[in-house]
Order: sequence, then structure tokens, then C-alpha cells
Amino acid sequence: MMRGQRELVRRGEKDASGCAIFGVIDESGRRFTGEEAMRAIATMRERSCGLGGGFAAYGIYPERADLYALHVMFDSPASQEMTRGYLQSVCEIAHEEPIPTRPVEAIRSAPILHRYFVRPARGARERFGDAGDDDLVVRLVMYVNAEIEGAFVVSSGRNMGVFKGVGYPEEIGAFFRLEEYEGHAWLAHGRFPTNTGGWWGGAHPFGLLDWAVVHNGEISSYGRNRRYLSDFGYQCTLHTDTEVICYLCDLLSRRHALPLEVAACAMAPPFWSRIERMAAAEALLAKAVRTVYGGALLNGPFSIVVGHSRGLFGLNDRTKLRPMVAARSGDRLYLASEEAAIRAVCDSPDRVWHAEGGVPVVGALQEERVAQLAGTT
Repeated sequence: MMRGQRELVRRGEKDASGCAIFGVIDESGRRFTGEEAMRAIATMRERSCGLGGGFAAYGIYPERADLYALHVMFDSPASQEMTRGYLQSVCEIAHEEPIPTRPVEAIRSAPILHRYFVRPARGARERFGDAGDDDLVVRLVMYVNAEIEGAFVVSSGRNMGVFKGVGYPEEIGAFFRLEEYEGHAWLAHGRFPTNTGGWWGGAHPFGLLDWAVVHNGEISSYGRNRRYLSDFGYQCTLHTDTEVICYLCDLLSRRHALPLEVAACAMAPPFWSRIERMAAAEALLAKAVRTVYGGALLNGPFSIVVGHSRGLFGLNDRTKLRPMVAARSGDRLYLASEEAAIRAVCDSPDRVWHAEGGVPVVGALQEERVAQLAGTT
């Protein structure tokens, strides 16, 4: 038990930490350093506890935007060697290197941190029939996380990466030198994941392909969601509720091609009593989504910010049991647990409002920037 926690126990007080989340996107695609996200999340330090912090950044690898960037943690050189051997059997490794870090007094016992820039090998495509590259990378992530002891794929998207560990978020940001990276969107989180101890792989954000999720709250439907996802080949190996949100985003939006608003409706659908009061066409869609995607419904209090290749969105549970504040300033959209975090980096936003329960707040890249950032032009 950490010293501060022992003091709380002696005084008979409760640790009121409640997770801090933050997200920002510049919809014009203009990149900015991670210093802003570090400063914003540090404002909510009292929500954290020093056992978990992390960031997701989009647009940080423009020179390798056509490759999948695998951020991987290893417990030992043996697990690193085993993972590299597996990667070579299914991928072409275009480049690899240690993830740059700096000494930070509060950050200790860090795992081996390495990144690989890869593309699926032609032989792997033939082995799995008509599976696309994204599906092959998902298989790769599931295999490493479930089958290679001491190895964990932190993120696996193109032109993005997740940086996380045990510590306060601003300490994690300094450790990973995030002020040296530039991206057009950033996510940040403070505190460890629900229902697990603090460990490097278990800190937020959780990522798969270009999806990254930060979460405040608790998903009481985790068991049902996990069983539902297993029918589609997703293995939840982290035993934390947030992991299912990331995989549901991939299933609903990428594999089933649901519009973002419909995917959000599947995860946080209207109550039946509200559906009965809707107009006929709207009620028909809501009923269909609840019927077909019942296993994707998230129960419990939550506020989440989700990043992806075309933007980000925030979503509250249907009864808004966790806070989320949104703000706009020019091309910027901000989402945070507290307004103070937004004003720490944007002192005069054009508009500030509280997100509605079950209604996504969406930030989208301007379309002409999407292809450029994906490295396809």
C-alpha cells in the first residue's frame, strides 16, 4: 500500500479518486505537441492515484503512415525474442526501435518498451483466406496477448500510438517525452483500470488497430459483453471492463460498418420507455439496434472518450452517472471530466456544454485531411 493510502486509512477517510479523462482534436488536422494533453490531465490530479496514467496520440508517425505501429511491452528479453519471431512469421517488419523514454524519479520498474512498424506478409494473407490487413493485425494482437507470456501489445494502429504505465499521467507523459511528439488528436487518462491492480499494461488507454479508449466509471455488464465479443473472435485477456468498449467499437464500426451514431446507440441505447415516445422511423431504428446488438449494451456508470483514424467522440451512459464536459474553440473540440482541464489549455472557448446521456459528442477530421494522414495521397 502506498504511503498516501496508508494515511487515508489511519484517518478513516475514503480515497475519492474517480478517474480523469481528457480528449482534444484539431479537426483541420493541424498537429500540436502532447504538452497540452499533459497540462490538461495534470489539472485533475486529485482524480488519479499514481497507479495508472496514459495517452493516445494520432498523426504522430506521418513518415510511416502506411504501416501499422505496434507498441509492445515485454517482461523479459526472452518474451521479446519470442514475440519478434512470431511477428516475422506473419509480418514484414519495416522498422523497429526502443520507444524513447527519459528517467523520471517517480517512474520505476518499467518493462521493456519497443515499437515495430509492420505490414502483414503476403503469406499471412494467403493463410487466412480473404481476411483483410486489419483483421490480420487483430489476430496478431489477440495471439500475442493471449499466448506469449510476458508480452503485451499496447497499440496497433496506423499513424498513432498509446503510451501508458504506472504513475500519475503527467509523470507518464514526461517519461515518454510526449512533448516531442506532434499529433492532431490526443487522449489522456489518470487512474488505474476498474477491477484490476495497477500494472503497466492495464493502464488506460486501451487500444486495438486505430481505436483507443479512456474511461471513467464501471461496466457492470462486462461478463455479458465479453461473452458476446468472444463469438466474433475477440479475446479479453486483461480482465478489466474498459477492454470490451475498445473491441465493441472495432466490431460495430469497422467490421459491421455501422455509422458512429448507430454504434453509440448500440452501446448506450435509449430506454424502452423513451423508444415508445419516439417518432415511428426513429423508434424502428432504435428497436432494431437494441434487438440485434443486445450483447453490445453497456450497463453501469461511464463516460468515455474514443479516438479513431477519422476523429474522436465522447459518450456518457444513458442516465449520465459520470461527468463529461465538452467545449469548442475554432477547429478544436475538447472533452474532459472537468471544465477546469479544458480551461487549463483553452482559457476562452467559444462554447462549453455538458454532454447528454447516451448522445455522442463527435469530432471529425475534415475529409480532405483523412487521406493525407493515412498516407494514401
